[in-house]
Amino acid sequence: MTYEVINWLGNIPRFWKRVIMVAFDSLALAFALWASFSLRFGAWTPPSNIAQFALIATAPLVAIPIFIRLGLYRAVIRYLPERALWTVLQATTFAAIGWVLLLFLSEMAWRANIPRSVPVLYWAIATILIGSSRFLVKRLLWSSGSQTKNRQILVYGAGEAGAQLVGALRGGRERVVGFLDDNRGLHGRDVAGVRVFPPEYFPRLVEQYGVDEVILSIPTLSAARRKEIVALVSGHGVKIRTIPSVSDLVSGKYAASQIREIDIDELLGRSSVPADPDLLRTMIEGRAILVTGAGGSIGSELCRMIVKWSPRVLVLFEANEFALYQIERELGPVSDVTIVPVLGTITDARRLQHTIQKYGTNVLFHAAAYKHVPLVEANVIEGIRNNVIGTRNVVNVALENGVDNFVLISSDKAVRPTNVMGATKRWAELIVEQASLSAAQRQTGQRFCAVRFGNVLGSNGSVVPLFKEQIDRGGPVTLTDAEMTRYFMSIHEAAELIIQAGKLSEGGDVFLLEMGSPVLIRDLAENMIRLAGLTVLNDATPDGDIEIVITGKRPGEKMYEEMFYDANSAVATRHPKIMRSPQGSNIADLAAWMDRLATAIDEDDEAAARAVIFEAIKHTE
Repeated sequence: MTYEVINWLGNIPRFWKRVIMVAFDSLALAFALWASFSLRFGAWTPPSNIAQFALIATAPLVAIPIFIRLGLYRAVIRYLPERALWTVLQATTFAAIGWVLLLFLSEMAWRANIPRSVPVLYWAIATILIGSSRFLVKRLLWSSGSQTKNRQILVYGAGEAGAQLVGALRGGRERVVGFLDDNRGLHGRDVAGVRVFPPEYFPRLVEQYGVDEVILSIPTLSAARRKEIVALVSGHGVKIRTIPSVSDLVSGKYAASQIREIDIDELLGRSSVPADPDLLRTMIEGRAILVTGAGGSIGSELCRMIVKWSPRVLVLFEANEFALYQIERELGPVSDVTIVPVLGTITDARRLQHTIQKYGTNVLFHAAAYKHVPLVEANVIEGIRNNVIGTRNVVNVALENGVDNFVLISSDKAVRPTNVMGATKRWAELIVEQASLSAAQRQTGQRFCAVRFGNVLGSNGSVVPLFKEQIDRGGPVTLTDAEMTRYFMSIHEAAELIIQAGKLSEGGDVFLLEMGSPVLIRDLAENMIRLAGLTVLNDATPDGDIEIVITGKRPGEKMYEEMFYDANSAVATRHPKIMRSPQGSNIADLAAWMDRLATAIDEDDEAAARAVIFEAIKHTE
């Protein structure tokens, strides 16, 4: 029976909970005043006339407005912090002083005679009753077994979107305890039945209400302000989510299902530049497109973007059966474009030639490559076979079969490479430049180019999914070096820029995507921990949730990446995020180097193969 009553009390509307609390406090205060007189005079007799009843009624009449003003009825009892006892103490103190002042005026009017000990006794008894009742109810709520608590939500943004969001969350397991908003004119007001607070109240609200999550409900929020808000919320063990941006909302209504986690790339401070639709359309529309490595991170994102621009056919060339199945299954139901899955490896030149000829390929995006630095470092021969010999196959077949546009997806690791993966990417760039020269000599009109950029967030093998997995496991998060930096951009932005760069090609270009400022990997890890609603465990916060552990650099790993051999020589294009590296690499003897490399691979001589790829690059710098 007790459990049912407590459970019922916990689930009644907030308004009636406040009514019950006010009624109880009124009775408790009246009892405290009567008990004070009884203790003073040593006679426990109930009030017997109207004057005595009126005197006792003055206690709640004075105290309840003070309690309301100090917020005693805004706190959620289930999550009442210990420091709330200080608020109770303040409230009862002001109530006792207020009652004494009222009695002072009454004494002049009624000539009443109140012993001096009564206000002190009243204050003490009221404090005990009001404070102990709240913490007793809190204990009962938590010990009753009714532990299916609603998540306590703060909504940042009390505009139309925020009001709709509150409506969508009602009736679920989320409870909106308040709004935060920058508009001073809304502070202290109620929107959709929820109080609006200034942002600086956030730590106090977390402590008072046991806030679990903050939802950003400002669709037009700028990237800079988003970073500021995340910085405000971070470190309090509160999760952060957001509603979609205006461009992502179609129905105009906000549903709880549309709330999503904040992507880490939203906090990198990159300024977005709208895509040039003419570049995208003329590169894709009505043409036969082939993407190698179509099931990989970059390849699959390229395919998602390509189908939106109505190609004649999209050929998915992929060596991984499951990855090919996944991307075909994803694209098939959402597009009217003819999509052809081809299972094959770029080291098989005959398979490539058959595919390109059969579908009359006009544009080829070459994204197939082994990209994981430590794995390629441990498997040098296979890494070179795929990234160098495979690229040569794709380039040669494209050149001989009249592919109009060829785009190689390269890497910032190709600049002054210190590892095998970076070296193979530099070789791939040189192979593309050589093909471009051949096309120019033959006057075929074909355009070959490479697009070089840094890390993409969330790609297979990147640190972001690794950190997320480690955070989900409870840590630790592992870093190779606390001072290591990397360039980052989103997969979507990278794919969009790759397609536009391909259309800008004049032949033999190496395009450089503007990556913004390098990011300290440690900052990235700390931001991801905080976005998960957790805290970093370190010397400053020994009771934190997730520890960051330094493991030491891996073989071939650089402390920082470069985008340019010579940053001053980069040439601007019509797109502000795409730059062109000047041509002029010494690639006249690349064929001889390729023969030496092929011999080392055939003989399975790892040391020789490694020596050849790095020595050749020195001759081209």
